[in-house]
Amino acid sequence: MTHIVFSEQNALTLQAAITLDESLNGKIITCYDNFSVGPINNIYFTEGIEARKEWWKDILMGGDFSNWVDKEKINSITAIEEAISTLNTNDEETIWIWAGQNARDVSGYYWMLHYLKPFQGKIFILYLNNLPFINEKGGIFYPSELSEIMPREFLKAKKLARPITLSEFELDPDEWQKFMNDPKGIRLLEGGKKLTQVDYDYFDNTLKKLITGQWTKASKIINQFLQKREIVTGEAFLLWRIKELVNSNTIEAQGKIANMKDFEIKTPVKETVGEDENE
Repeated sequence: MTHIVFSEQNALTLQAAITLDESLNGKIITCYDNFSVGPINNIYFTEGIEARKEWWKDILMGGDFSNWVDKEKINSITAIEEAISTLNTNDEETIWIWAGQNARDVSGYYWMLHYLKPFQGKIFILYLNNLPFINEKGGIFYPSELSEIMPREFLKAKKLARPITLSEFELDPDEWQKFMNDPKGIRLLEGGKKLTQVDYDYFDNTLKKLITGQWTKASKIINQFLQKREIVTGEAFLLWRIKELVNSNTIEAQGKIANMKDFEIKTPVKETVGEDENE
């Protein structure tokens, strides 16, 4: 079997689980692109694919994740090509798509259906939708990310694997198609596999609420955002939004505005009208 996950951390967690259960043994393909953000218009044509690459290059330029461009981590086509090549090479091969209950994984799942439809019957989904797992302290919790699950819990998770049905291959792409014609750039998960779409500045107000009048590292603000919100989005996207707030003079910055630990931010000082100095 071949496994597909949607983040590097999820791949590491799944690899740890494989060492505990040989029945899970197989290649892990990571789709690094986060399809819950960014343009997806004409995404299955060269024009749309290249437009998305250029958008990511602009977002990542001069920041912590600029090397993703050179490493082709923004080129999701390589991941799907590898999966299809595996299927074409081995008639017995199956693909397991692992998805947590978050917009990134669900968006990636929708995007892949277009390419995997010809292999219906060989494509399985493991969707951890509102399913309880045990955490390190023995308590029950509902993970939104694969990486939140302890490796030994994957032994239970694998029982969720089921083939993606023909009706899903027919109907689920309709959900994705309606977003491809919408210029809004953030996709949120409402529940199940239902997505909604909002503007690029959707997270800005939450970021501004975390920024105070004291100089604070941009990295700290991003970490606070990720810890307090159940919505899964990437550090790269949030770093871009902070830089946009700086560029619009909504917040102030000091230091080199590059990596998130290189500069500090704060709310601007409100100008007050004082008495005339000549009086």
